[in-house]
Amino acid sequence: MATTKTKDVFSISSFDPSKLSEGFRDFAEKGAAQSKEAYAKMKTAAEEATKTVETTMQTAQAGTVELGLKAIDALRTNAEMSLSHMEALLGVKSIAELVELQTSFIRKQAEVTIEQAKSMQEAAKKVAETVTKPAKEATEKAISTLKVA
Repeated sequence: MATTKTKDVFSISSFDPSKLSEGFRDFAEKGAAQSKEAYAKMKTAAEEATKTVETTMQTAQAGTVELGLKAIDALRTNAEMSLSHMEALLGVKSIAELVELQTSFIRKQAEVTIEQAKSMQEAAKKVAETVTKPAKEATEKAISTLKVA
């Protein structure tokens, strides 16, 4: 019986260094391409996050100004009502007139205070919604991007 000699895959003569260097080159090129792609995605995400924060801060500042103006308006209204009431008290001629004037003032002040509180609450709600809107949109966009990927 004749024996046939098979190739020894572990022998030095079958080792081709050019194939090894091609494999390393391909691996390095793929790694570099993936790194560039990851960097581009992170850069875009960071830029979008910066824009979101800037928009949120500008909106918060505008909302704070709006709330401050409403508070000043409420204080002005209350001060004017109190001064008008004090002037009216100076012209009181009887106890009955004093009680009627005071009761009317307290009722009117309570109505105005309730309206002012409602107005401030609505404004604060609007500001909160406006301030959180950019972050909410950015979060939804990020989540949808993750779902697609």
